[in-house]
Amino acid sequence: MAHISTIHYTGDLHNDLIHLQSGDKISTDAPVDNNGKGEAFSPTDLLAASLAACAMTIMGIRARDLGVDLQGARIEVQKEMALNPRRVARVVLDFYLSKDLDERTRATLEAAAHTCPVAKSLSADLVQEFHFHYE
Repeated sequence: MAHISTIHYTGDLHNDLIHLQSGDKISTDAPVDNNGKGEAFSPTDLLAASLAACAMTIMGIRARDLGVDLQGARIEVQKEMALNPRRVARVVLDFYLSKDLDERTRATLEAAAHTCPVAKSLSADLVQEFHFHYE
């Protein structure tokens, strides 16, 4: 197993996450409702965003296999927290894709989204809602 990232605590509930292969950096802050300032993604925001990015990536792979271009597609992400224990209870993903996709392609891409490794790695207690919109 190889190291993929390092995390540097920079103070005041902030972290810098460094991707070792690319050098890319993401900063985090605690959310306002948990002693932070909300100045960056919170770790739980990243969890929800990771689910969305993973689903879109798997859809993109499948779309490429089908000769379909998903450029311009987007996902709007919502996250609901629970208490005792504090955890992400629900993530809602609203996918916005081209209305020009035919029914078979839509079904294939929607099925692919649910197979992403992040979705399969999260607790069964986490409600994952995927809604697909074609515009």
